[in-house]
Amino acid sequence: MEAHAPQPQFEFATATRIIFGCGTLQQLPELASGMGRKVLLAIGSRADAAAGLQTQLAAHGLQVELLQVHGEPTLSSVAAAVAQARAAKCDVVIGLGGGSVLDTAKAVAALLTNTGDLLDYVEVAGRGQPLANPAVACIAVPTTAGTGAEVTRNSVMSVPAQKIKVSLRSAFLLPRVALVDPQLTLGLPPAITASTGMDALTQLIEPYVSPRANPLTDALVRMALPRAARSLRQAWHNGTDLAAREDMALASVCGGLALANARLGAVHGLAAVLGGSLPAAHGSICARLLPLVMSANVQALKQRSPNASALQRYAEIAQWLTGNPQAQPADGAAWVAALATEMGIAPLAECGLTPLLIPELVSKAQASSSMQGNSLPLLDGELAAILHQAL
Repeated sequence: MEAHAPQPQFEFATATRIIFGCGTLQQLPELASGMGRKVLLAIGSRADAAAGLQTQLAAHGLQVELLQVHGEPTLSSVAAAVAQARAAKCDVVIGLGGGSVLDTAKAVAALLTNTGDLLDYVEVAGRGQPLANPAVACIAVPTTAGTGAEVTRNSVMSVPAQKIKVSLRSAFLLPRVALVDPQLTLGLPPAITASTGMDALTQLIEPYVSPRANPLTDALVRMALPRAARSLRQAWHNGTDLAAREDMALASVCGGLALANARLGAVHGLAAVLGGSLPAAHGSICARLLPLVMSANVQALKQRSPNASALQRYAEIAQWLTGNPQAQPADGAAWVAALATEMGIAPLAECGLTPLLIPELVSKAQASSSMQGNSLPLLDGELAAILHQAL
């Protein structure tokens, strides 16, 4: 039992509507028809799903401008997408795909109503100015279960020249509707299931041990983390297991809700800079960093803040992950590490991480906004040790 302390003020914000359940994709054309007349439909590799959807949107009186998103968004690809949407006079944006597609769609919806250069608004690489005007209507439809981007207030994009990832961040980026149909994830190959699933796991764990955790995010994590623990391995082994896919889709939504309102931590602080330097999926980077950061945080808390509630929370996390009511924090970190290995997620050395890169990566990571949500500030040497162990 955590010691009683006055509850600090908090805010909880998310998409205007969340529609969850198998078959809910059928509601999309009617939803969009009530928001505008010209749709920018952003898709990834799922051209098959888009073809039928275009026909259904047209049957509801909507004109469709198709945008294919190739890989993770960059500043230049987002700027080009905004120009395409402006030229087509789009007043509704639909993102149907993984995190890269949803982040692109959210950014385009926001920038259609806010003039100026993209660098005016992005953090770190740009000027970080606030968006002045609400976005056009955006409907986010995830086809993976991991990023939670359908309910977050930021859009992540890479800056290849600087080898970093940055965010466009504003409450205006929260979608008008998050439409989550677990059936859309049934076709995910095992490698994507593993990567996105480990991202979802990370995005439940980091907000729970964040100093900014609040009663609402806590409740979401306590409900969702045991579901992810029981179903991620099963979804990876058997991608047609709809119950496992439903669990992971819900875990992804809850992780997005939690991170948007309680922040992330050192896993994502490091992953943001590693993702700009290594050709590895974001979730795979998180998978290899998560058990190491869990261990480093627990050790640092014992040394510098032994009365912190996060220590008890790491024990709770271990108990949910392992199913053992006596589990301790080290058991949770071991469980995560074993699962990443079982699912074939490569060590970061195989993705190009070398000891020579580590000092610069640590310096960049310390400037990441995610570091503000870590259980406690980690020292440069502690972050460097994490990266050396991840090799």
